[in-house]
Amino acid sequence: MTTLAPPSAPVRNAGPRRLFTGPPQDPRWARPAFWAVLVLAAALYAWNLSSVTGNTFYNAAVYSGTQSWKAFFFGALDAGSFITVDKPPFALWVMGLSARVFGYGTWQLLLPMAAVGVGSVALLYRMVKRDFGVVAATIAALALTLTPITVAITRDTNPDPVLVFLMLLGAAALMKAVRTGRLMPLVWSGVAIGFAFNTKMMQAYVVLPAFFLVYLWAAHASLGRRIRNLAVGTVALVVSSAWWMVVVDLVPASQRPYIGGSTDNTVWDLVIGYNGFGRIFGASSSVGSQGNGASFGGEAGLYRMFNEIMGGQISWLIPFALVALVGGLALRGRAPRTDAQRAALVLWGGWFVLHYLTFALAEGTFHPYYVTAMAPGVAALAGIGGVMLEWGRGWVLPGAVAASAAWAVVLLERVSGSGTLYTVAEVVVGVAGAVAVVGLVAGRFLKRRRLIGVAALAAAVALLAGPAAYSVSAATTASTNGTNPTAGPSTGGGMGGGGAMGGGQRPGGGTSSGGAAKTAGSAKTGAGGQMGGGTQVTSEMITYLKKNQDGATWLVAVATDQTASSIILESGEPVISMGGWSGTDEAMTLAKLKALVKSGELHYLVISGDGGQSTNTEIATWVKKNGTAVSDYSGLYRLDASDVG
Repeated sequence: MTTLAPPSAPVRNAGPRRLFTGPPQDPRWARPAFWAVLVLAAALYAWNLSSVTGNTFYNAAVYSGTQSWKAFFFGALDAGSFITVDKPPFALWVMGLSARVFGYGTWQLLLPMAAVGVGSVALLYRMVKRDFGVVAATIAALALTLTPITVAITRDTNPDPVLVFLMLLGAAALMKAVRTGRLMPLVWSGVAIGFAFNTKMMQAYVVLPAFFLVYLWAAHASLGRRIRNLAVGTVALVVSSAWWMVVVDLVPASQRPYIGGSTDNTVWDLVIGYNGFGRIFGASSSVGSQGNGASFGGEAGLYRMFNEIMGGQISWLIPFALVALVGGLALRGRAPRTDAQRAALVLWGGWFVLHYLTFALAEGTFHPYYVTAMAPGVAALAGIGGVMLEWGRGWVLPGAVAASAAWAVVLLERVSGSGTLYTVAEVVVGVAGAVAVVGLVAGRFLKRRRLIGVAALAAAVALLAGPAAYSVSAATTASTNGTNPTAGPSTGGGMGGGGAMGGGQRPGGGTSSGGAAKTAGSAKTGAGGQMGGGTQVTSEMITYLKKNQDGATWLVAVATDQTASSIILESGEPVISMGGWSGTDEAMTLAKLKALVKSGELHYLVISGDGGQSTNTEIATWVKKNGTAVSDYSGLYRLDASDVG
């Protein structure tokens, strides 16, 4: 059996100069190529950030956290801490600290996202290089950098870039524990995944089966010691995952915000329901699931990653990654139990397969940007396969390149009418793919290593030209869809947008230092736009509310998070979302409303009625009966202590 020789053992850098030249055993091109990839990643992720809207839902929560440490800790949507967002707050903390240091604005929120995106590329490079050398590492890093959905989501304020970075930190610590057999790296791996859990809950756990399998099988330690270490690492994982949830659920409900997205005002319910099984099975607790998620990423099923919506976002290198995984495992089949290359293949293969099945079969809410978490597995396998498959049978690598290049042509043909960029990319893929396949086959038969090298370069161009076109589009096209960001031409499958007021809007009026505000609609429709029942939340209404706030904590109470977040960003004042993201949360009760009005903490409420976006019927009836309608603004009511019986 032909085997792939492991790369040379790493040596300690001899001074700061090695930071730029790399270890002496590396090729001279390796370190400059690494820095070039990082510069490319930084350019794609940070280009013209002032044009990016971001998700105003999270933007408002970050802003509120800069106004109140209580809101900061709980991840509250409003500075008055009435209701939380529907995710744990770690990513909000990262953006919030940046905003507290540099001031609130577009680039202040997005800079940490770009930084962790570049950090993820560097981490993947380092991990692949250790086991498979600089060629594989460079391909993997470039593939991750150019994954279209990764570019799109890293230029947004959704928490996913932070999630991916923390998962990669956990993977790096895990592989160190596997190589050394020591306990502490495994503990730190558990801590990293725990922080990832406090970024996006159960999605952080998708990789855990692969983590456990790799350590239990391949670690340099006896079976008893491996089991003991896994037990200790699991304790670290549980503690680092659960601490925020336990603290929040121990705080009396009257002294903290309502847990947005939950059915019983507990974080535990949010973990198991809305952000847990509800995402997978489409349970009723998964509020706003849009059936099986077809409105966002297409029908659930094994083909989902290749459909019209998802194909251009993530699937470019999946055929190559599958061949690389199967071929690599076959090549390392008889290696010793502790073989580092096979362990890495199991890790990255498990990362890819587990995410693929989870996302493809999920019946609940599914956004295309979720699959950025799968990208490191695909990218790592692409890099590994580019090196390992050359050592297998002569037809495997050309076959993998041909299959992936053909699929790239199919994807580009789908959008051939969307612009010159995609037409040119299609031609490049076709020509480079043909050169690569012919060159790889001919080079093997003719025993010409230089010909194989040229063909390999052509293969890289063929496989990365398509995603590069999508990525450049994502980085250079101003996007206002912060709720569901995607790369490349519109497929008509996305929904949402972060609300009318863009992420660059400075709360209270004006624009941030990042640049001009992005606003949907005219000033007349204002922050909230059209609500159910014909109600308009306009800029004029917000001006009226601020003028007549009369010392209340909250400017106004509205039905949903979307409307509340937009008003928060325009007014700079706390706003109550009574029903959470879709209007169905039971955050506001009639008794609570009466108490807020009686204490003078709330004077105004907007009544709306449109299915799930409607105001609670009991509350709406009481307000209409006891409040005073503001004649200039349909649906707006004034409430005072004297109105409470």
